[in-house]
Formats: sequence, C-alpha cells, structure tokens
Amino acid sequence: MPILYEDRSAMAVDKPPGWVVSAEWQTNPENNLQLFLQASIFNRDFWAKSRNLKFLRFIHRLDSMTSGVLLLAKSQGAIAPLSRLFESGETVKEYLAVVEGVPKRDTWVVEVNMDRDPDNQRLWAVTRSSEGKASCTEFRVLHVDGSRAVIHARPFTGRTHQIRVHLAHSGLPIQGDVLYNPRLSKKQGKFRSGDKPGALGLRAIRLAYRNPFEKKMVRIQASVAGFLGSHDMPGNLEIPRWDRNTSSGHGP
Repeated sequence: MPILYEDRSAMAVDKPPGWVVSAEWQTNPENNLQLFLQASIFNRDFWAKSRNLKFLRFIHRLDSMTSGVLLLAKSQGAIAPLSRLFESGETVKEYLAVVEGVPKRDTWVVEVNMDRDPDNQRLWAVTRSSEGKASCTEFRVLHVDGSRAVIHARPFTGRTHQIRVHLAHSGLPIQGDVLYNPRLSKKQGKFRSGDKPGALGLRAIRLAYRNPFEKKMVRIQASVAGFLGSHDMPGNLEIPRWDRNTSSGHGP
C-alpha cells in the first residue's frame, strides 16, 4: 500500500481495491483497513516503527472497490481539523472513471438529490423528494474508445456512491459496477451470457487541501497508468488539474 504523502499531521496512502474503509466493528476484520493499520502499528511493523507511528485514522471514505488517494490522521488531535475540510467542501477531490457508453457532451454537471433506493436500502438513488440530500459532481470527457470512455470527475459533495450514481443517472454506468450498472446489476436478474463483472473502473487520483496547521496547500496524486491499462485504456492520457480556478462555480 504505497504512501503517497506524509507530514506531521497526516499521511495519504494509495488504497487498493477490496479494502473497506469503516469503523473497526462494522465489517469483516480480514479486509477492514482501519483494523489492519492498527494491528500493523501495534506489532511495530517496520513501516510504522521507522516513523514512530502510534496512531492512524481515516479522515474520509472510499468505496471498498474504489482505489486511490485516502487521507489518514496521524494523531487524535488532527482528526477534527482535517475532517472539517471535507465537511465544509474545502478539499478538491478528483477521480477517473471508465464508463460504458459514449457521452453526449464534453463536460456536464449532475446536481440532484440522493436518497436510499426504495427497492434496496443498501443502495442510493436519485430522488425528486425534498427529503433527499443535495449532491453535485462535475464531469469532463478525457478519452473515447469505441463504446467506452474515460471520464474525469470532480465531486463537490461527498454522498455515498455519489459518482457511481451520478454516472449511471447520466446513462454512463461505470465498468465493473455490479451495483449500479444495469448490465451487471444483480437486481436486474442474472448476468447476461458472457458478461462478468471485473474490477470497478473508479479511482481517486488527486486530493488537494490547505493544511489547517501550517496553512500551506497540499496536493496529493496517485498514479493512473496501471489503472487505465487494467481497463484497456491508454495509460498516457493527459489529465489536467481540476482546481478552484477551473471549476464552473460549484466549488469552494
């Protein structure tokens, strides 16, 4: 699990797919990332011992099958200041998604309310109800290859499964998404002949924020070539940085 960034208050790792980011008691211990980190620190594994680490705690979440940049607090006192950055929208988060379908526009924004899917309370869906939670993501197309595309996503809110739901709502379900891709979704019935869900085509590639302690900008980036190559997309795509100056007014 590569360490992408580290300072006195925080550490960012490149989370592989399959690790669950949740409280210690909520999931199977075998793939709970928080439990793994705590055990490694307790056992004084070299990477932790060499840094004199005594504490690590996730600040935000990634879906279990989503890979990429995950920020961790290195002390109990750092949790609240770092968490407030995410809660107040003061972070810039960027994702890559490999989707099925060809976008009709080069850029677009999905701004909708989301709520639990009435047919399956484990899932989320777009709703017209005022009781839903506001959500907003900006998208732009980086590459089209036949009937698939690479999409650059900038979420301005942090709802569960937000990018996955917004892209499915746009008619561009993420490759390998067994929850929201209608071609693969279990609630649509059995997989069609020859259709097998692969790795989820979603990766958190960048995170930027102003360090609340030192007041300097932090920019963290994960590699993309391996991810794109694993989904049969060119690994040398140019991915322009999506910061406050290039957003369409929805950001901080």
